[in-house]
Amino acid sequence: MNILVTGGAGFIGRWVVKRLLDNGHRVVALDNLSNGQIENIEEFNERNFKFIKGDIKNEVDLGKVFEEKYDIIYHLGASINVQDSIDDPKTTFYNDTVGTFNILEKAKNQMFGKNAKMEGEKWVLDSNEDTHPCKVVFMSTCMVYDVASEDGINEMHPTKPISPYGGSKIAAENIVLSYYNAYKLPTVVIRPFNTYGPFQKTGGEGGVVAIFINNSIAGKDINIYGSGEQTRDLLYVKDCARFVVESGYSDNVNGEIVNAGTGRDVSINELAEIISNNRVNINHVEHIHPQSEIMKLKCNYNKAKKLISWEPEYSLEEGIKETEGWIKNK
Repeated sequence: MNILVTGGAGFIGRWVVKRLLDNGHRVVALDNLSNGQIENIEEFNERNFKFIKGDIKNEVDLGKVFEEKYDIIYHLGASINVQDSIDDPKTTFYNDTVGTFNILEKAKNQMFGKNAKMEGEKWVLDSNEDTHPCKVVFMSTCMVYDVASEDGINEMHPTKPISPYGGSKIAAENIVLSYYNAYKLPTVVIRPFNTYGPFQKTGGEGGVVAIFINNSIAGKDINIYGSGEQTRDLLYVKDCARFVVESGYSDNVNGEIVNAGTGRDVSINELAEIISNNRVNINHVEHIHPQSEIMKLKCNYNKAKKLISWEPEYSLEEGIKETEGWIKNK
């Protein structure tokens, strides 16, 4: 297949691109490099792969990208930082909601044609237009959910956006599902839980696992925002990429919202103890934006298991070990 991955130079996007290439597909990655890095995808240059630097908000950039047709669009391009969204909500909204709308419009035009019209529930196509079937996989987030119970969060769990990031993602989810319901454009909304692993940034913009590991290796203190009693369901990036890719391959999830996680949550205090292994001190510092902290996140992934036969293969300890090995050797 010919496949587009927006945000393809990012942390998760890079692993999605790799899996698609390993499966024998041709992949085009679109990224404006605000979060992604060219270094993440350099190894793919000799493969059936093309990188386009561009922005999902820019019509000229999108025009160039959609000069060709795609079988699947994995839409991962987004603002990803909860704290940044509080300080600068406009950027997050335009990237995550408006950018998603732009991708949906391009996919709709590719599938039905720019001049197609709906009469009732049916499309009347222009016979002169070159159309091509297309599916959109939208990467949302577990950060749209309200706090979890011990049973974990399934897809019917209440949503509660406590940051503009979560609110923008919910808005984007709704427009994605509306294109499935109104236009019969195949779409799926996926909500992976907190993902970590190799190629994640280890600095201030990185994830908690990568930052903790990097500090432990460097002999620097680990700082925890707040009490550290908040819990996270930590999904290894290889498991996440497999989930993302399989969601595009299967028609069983069209029009659905699907979670992915491990079913195990760990407190940030416990995570710090596991990673530090008594190598460095662990401190608690004042939270930057405590109002946007979800105190318990734990995934119920039964729907993914039922619809696409997906379940995680890596334990937290296995994932941390691989991630530490990568950080040491990079």
